[in-house]
Amino acid sequence: MSRKKHSSDIKPLEVVKYGHPALRSKGRKIEKIDDSLLRLAEEMLATMYEEEGCGLAAQQIGRSIQLAVIDVIPAMENRPSRAWVNGREIEVDSIMPLVMINPKIHSVGEDRDVDVEGCLSIPGLQEEVDRPARVRVVCQDLSGETLDFESEGLLARAAQHEVDHLQGILFIDHLPPDILKPHQPLLRKLQAKALDF
Repeated sequence: MSRKKHSSDIKPLEVVKYGHPALRSKGRKIEKIDDSLLRLAEEMLATMYEEEGCGLAAQQIGRSIQLAVIDVIPAMENRPSRAWVNGREIEVDSIMPLVMINPKIHSVGEDRDVDVEGCLSIPGLQEEVDRPARVRVVCQDLSGETLDFESEGLLARAAQHEVDHLQGILFIDHLPPDILKPHQPLLRKLQAKALDF
């Protein structure tokens, strides 16, 4: 799944699991893009590819900052994505892998989309989640430039999922109680394991 060659000193990080306090923390705004942040972004991308995910937020590696990475290209065949900049459609590949610093997200239009989500921090749990079908994302990239685009499909879903993480929100928070109830034993097990550390 590794799409991008990383320098040999970039190693994947450990993904924290449900029950770790970082997952419920709101990320601090990033004020400065420096070498340590660039390295962290590289490590997060390496971790995402290693874990075969399509997104990863800083909270998932135990850091409470406004940083997330996304790459939907490996999943595009089965779960398509579309993106627009200034109303003009662009190739999704042209903005992948995506590093989002201090992202803000806004729904566009009234359409909703229901699709399956999972989370690297909650292994073994997948459920359908109802989200806005089209969103606008405004963030900074690693060069400090503003990135402003609209998206649909998996990219829109992944962006919403990761921006939620940056606010301490998990995808299971969007599930109605009756859907969540059968998953409680797994969640309790993960939580107990997290408390052991």
